[in-house]
Amino acid sequence: MSLIPLDWSDAKAIGSILAASSAAAGSGSITVATLSSTAPAAGIAGWFGLTTTVVTTVALPVAGVVAVGGLLGYGFFKVARYR
Repeated sequence: MSLIPLDWSDAKAIGSILAASSAAAGSGSITVATLSSTAPAAGIAGWFGLTTTVVTTVALPVAGVVAVGGLLGYGFFKVARYR
């Protein structure tokens, strides 16, 4: 199995992907999941059976999503081109 050759166009493409991901860095994050669970309340309220709901948000930064998508897409292009 031989390696896929890299040249100057690869460096330009990777530079473009990095520029796009850094431009998206200020865009915030994408919410992937929101999880909620019920837990006993703190202190004496928990002894009396009171509960509290805890909400956890799982988020990914937009820059990471753009960078990974760009690198995967370019990798698929290179494999298809030199296959």
